[in-house]
Amino acid sequence: MKQTKSNRPPIVHKLCTGLAAGALGICSAAQAAPESADSITIYSRMQPGAVAPETYRPTAGRNYQGQVPGYAIVRHDRPYTLKRGAHPLRVTDVAALIDPTTVTFASLDEPRTRVLEQSFQFDLVSQARLLERYLGERVTVELPRGEHVDLIEGTLLGAGDGLTLQMDDGSVQAIRHYGNIRFSELPGGLITKPTLEWLLDSPSAGTQQTRIAYETQGMTWWADYNIIYDESRDCSMDLSGWVSIINQSGAGFENAKLKLIAGDVNRAPTGRQQRDVVRKMVMAEEMSQAPFAEKAFFEYHLYTLGRPADLPDRSTKQLQLFPTARGVQCEKELVFAPTLNMGYYGHHQIDREYGRYGQGDVNVFLRFENEEKRNLGMPLPAGRIRVMQLDTDDDSLEFIGEDVIDHTPRGEEVLIEMGNAFDVVGERKQTDFRVDTRTRNLWETFEIRLRNHKDQPVEVAVLENLYRMANWKIENASQSWDKENSNRIRFDVKVPVDGEKVISYTVHYNW
Repeated sequence: MKQTKSNRPPIVHKLCTGLAAGALGICSAAQAAPESADSITIYSRMQPGAVAPETYRPTAGRNYQGQVPGYAIVRHDRPYTLKRGAHPLRVTDVAALIDPTTVTFASLDEPRTRVLEQSFQFDLVSQARLLERYLGERVTVELPRGEHVDLIEGTLLGAGDGLTLQMDDGSVQAIRHYGNIRFSELPGGLITKPTLEWLLDSPSAGTQQTRIAYETQGMTWWADYNIIYDESRDCSMDLSGWVSIINQSGAGFENAKLKLIAGDVNRAPTGRQQRDVVRKMVMAEEMSQAPFAEKAFFEYHLYTLGRPADLPDRSTKQLQLFPTARGVQCEKELVFAPTLNMGYYGHHQIDREYGRYGQGDVNVFLRFENEEKRNLGMPLPAGRIRVMQLDTDDDSLEFIGEDVIDHTPRGEEVLIEMGNAFDVVGERKQTDFRVDTRTRNLWETFEIRLRNHKDQPVEVAVLENLYRMANWKIENASQSWDKENSNRIRFDVKVPVDGEKVISYTVHYNW
């Protein structure tokens, strides 16, 4: 196995103000709905690979909006017919999870148009709110009587445990089992949809192009990758990437311009929240056929879908991140590392029994370079990566492992933990131990055995943590080794077909 590269990801590490508006409604009851021009920028706090199914597959009658780890900035450009002077403008169909403190309004045609007042109305119609608003008012109650329905009218006195009505003769009647309730009209202030309302002051009458923007919760995105692994071509794979978008904001968007922000965007703390940082999701560089175009944006990355997209409310949509990269060359690595959970923590460890024996699985990893010469060369966002392999007996794809990759810039390497090898096993034991507290020296010798039951030779990377003290030196090693970091060494061991390979070394500590 080649010597470890300096830029190789350590295997052990593996183990707007732009605020925006949504779907807008009407200026007045008589005005026709204007043409839509939505633009949505989605930010994500999603932990890669940790997407609970109920987040994007809510059950009927259950609300998961508060569980969606992300938010969006929605901008809507629309023409409205405004009056001269002070007058109201009402906009409906905004997202139910809007943050009203982030709303902005501007006229793109007349900069002298001013906002005098701004409010968000969310007192939506429901049976409970109607009953509450009709206390002391007359209602009509339907009482089923077999195949017939009786109507009772009276003044509503209470609506807790059933209904309490005062009849016209002054008597009071309690009703527990009833059908429908009829109300004479919709009380003032109750609305059927969340509504933004402005008091505008326009210097002239006529149609003006306006821009409304706000932030809403209930939206997020994440990346997923699929690999088809092929051992018939040494180690080759086809890699495809997808973006999944959740919309549970309470508003749907049609033909919207879709953008994704990638980067650590800091947010002001709220309540007990100490810090709310958007997950860094570094997406693919722009390619000639790439669905998403990428550009630098402040210290982040901005990715714009090259065509309009529909994002219905309560939906999950998948979009291709980049065209499938075919024939990507890779390396399969077997790793025996039973001491990776043992480290030097700043104090001397001279107990003989500490780390005396070690037996663990031989882990399997796939490694590939994110370079153009390997048909890649694009920044990859953090996300889950699933690996399939073709069973040539029946041409079916079988699942062989999955992992979560970190954000990987162009030119870096990707390391995927696949699982444990079945036919390769390893053992580690301490064969000698000496300590001299007077001179502050300690010697420890280990023997590592690797057995290969496959019908072909294998190469195993053995990683050894030197966990007793900070100062160490390797002595009498049975084969060459590399220093991976300040307290880890690596042996690249070739194990013959159906055979065994034994390596040994002594580590000399002093303090």
